[in-house]
Amino acid sequence: MESNPMELEEQIVSMLKTVYDPEIPVNIYDLGLIYDVDIDDVKNVVITMTLTAPACPMADFIMEDVKMKVESISGIKSVDVKLVFDPEWHQGLMSEEAKLELGFL
Repeated sequence: MESNPMELEEQIVSMLKTVYDPEIPVNIYDLGLIYDVDIDDVKNVVITMTLTAPACPMADFIMEDVKMKVESISGIKSVDVKLVFDPEWHQGLMSEEAKLELGFL
């Protein structure tokens, strides 16, 4: 059975919520580091994301973790992770849960 684009995006988001910056106890999705998930007709996925700081020492590890985990979803053809710093990440991008977890609420 083919999964529809909404189901596929939900699976991707669920998988992204298992990726953590080792220095922060909140997943990258709730931190607001994922700017866009684009899925084309043949299930190539492009994830546009940022990091909390341009000089993040864990950048390669986090990006590889995103790529490997999203590629593990059934039906995904390829995954391209694009790292951007515009717009710049700020605490306002975090989910309420992330702000609570990190003591910002």
